[in-house]
Amino acid sequence: MLKRFLVLSAIVVTTLAGTDAALAADRKVRVINKTKTPIFAFYASRTSTNDWEEDILGDDVIMPGKSLTIDIDDGTGACKFDFKAEFEDGDEVVKANVDVCRIGEFSFVE
Repeated sequence: MLKRFLVLSAIVVTTLAGTDAALAADRKVRVINKTKTPIFAFYASRTSTNDWEEDILGDDVIMPGKSLTIDIDDGTGACKFDFKAEFEDGDEVVKANVDVCRIGEFSFVE
């Protein structure tokens, strides 16, 4: 199995002023699979929790070279999330403390 790495592409969302910035921020993130292995499951959980909750992809798969835009907004106003991807070959990759209010893309690469 190949080790997979994460590349965080920071496409900054328009900066908003004041304390309402986090509440008004766009939490849609384009998850890009730049590996040779399909992503079968993807999880995003607030950094303040210890639970991955449900697989966001459900029956969907992110094939190599493809992407899927996911709305990470869980209704709490949180911006910091931990991401976990599970690949077809059994590999798992976790990236902690991703600020979904500030990025627009997140890539998994080999």
